[in-house]
Amino acid sequence: MHESIILVLLSSTVIISYLFNLVSKATSIPSVLLLIATGVGIKYATAWYGVAQPDVSKLVKVLGTAGLIMIVLEAAMDLNLSRKKLKLIGDSFASGLIISLASALGIAILVMQWLNVDFSNAFIYAVPLSIISSAIVIPSTSHLPEEKREFIIYESSFSDIFGILVFNYMASDEGASMGSAFRFGGGIGLAIVGSVVASLLLIYLLSKITIRIKFFLVFAVLSLLYALGEMIHLPALLIVMVFGLVINNASLVIRGRLRHWVGAAGDYALVETMKSVTAETSFLIRTFFFILFGLTINLEVLILPDVWKIGSLIILILLCVRYFYLRMILKSNLFPELFLMPRGLVTILLFYSIPASHSIGGFNEGILFFVVVVSSVLMMLGLLFFKDNKRTYLEGSEEVI
Repeated sequence: MHESIILVLLSSTVIISYLFNLVSKATSIPSVLLLIATGVGIKYATAWYGVAQPDVSKLVKVLGTAGLIMIVLEAAMDLNLSRKKLKLIGDSFASGLIISLASALGIAILVMQWLNVDFSNAFIYAVPLSIISSAIVIPSTSHLPEEKREFIIYESSFSDIFGILVFNYMASDEGASMGSAFRFGGGIGLAIVGSVVASLLLIYLLSKITIRIKFFLVFAVLSLLYALGEMIHLPALLIVMVFGLVINNASLVIRGRLRHWVGAAGDYALVETMKSVTAETSFLIRTFFFILFGLTINLEVLILPDVWKIGSLIILILLCVRYFYLRMILKSNLFPELFLMPRGLVTILLFYSIPASHSIGGFNEGILFFVVVVSSVLMMLGLLFFKDNKRTYLEGSEEVI
């Protein structure tokens, strides 16, 4: 293929994705669904014209990992820490942990009974399906009230991190045991300490570089630390999240001599520029990831009865667990939080990372696609009705005035 054609295709993809974002804001249809549909359309269009389709599964994994790093960083840089928000952070932390684990447990029992497999393998398949996708939900909540939006950002970010930690632990060759649990806990402690040290060093690097080209150097260092952490089985995503939190809350975290040492880390213009670069990079990676994911989907699997049956039961489990926790334990407003539970990038990435030793042959990949699409549609409906209710309320208030 001529390089000019490749350039036209890449540029057109970015422009289309931007238009999808505009459509999403106007209609509450998640842009992710539009991107996936575009990938599916390209897949069948090229097949119709007899064009050979390359294997993009490895590229999907690479883009998924890069997207995960940028999305968590983007989310962390949107969070402002303060004493007033301790309850909000605590509630979202507990929600991300308890709902994810309870959902994974319910789905694991379903898979175990359905396919007659052992619990550990069923649980490995259940964990990716229990994780809220920050890649989908965070960009879709810009119009929500600040408290609701921050709760969703924290909850989805914690859900991502917890899910990845649990998945890596269950998928490790050591298996689940008391010794491996202690080693895993020690790894988390080491990662937290390493996160703080690495964050301070990165902020120092960011504040001392005088040339304009520096942000992607920091991103490259973060990606390197993430990859090295994954290689030695540490929860490296914590480094990314801690860095984002520290740089966005420098005045709270960096005090005394540290304030003089890192200096410009708290500079408003510097932080805002980094937020902008991070958001643009996340947008670009998400665009190509979900289109390539669409290229891997076979729509034929959606007509299989098991896909609809098991996929619907999984969605029901997710809704029931979320409803019970939000209503009975957290005792918070259910709307639209109940429906803000899309599955996406992390779910897909972890699903493709399941080791061959834990593979379940009877688990149809169509179930993954079904859960991703239906959960995103539920989020769309929740945001759409929330917007309508909010508009009705404001109109009523104006009439009263």
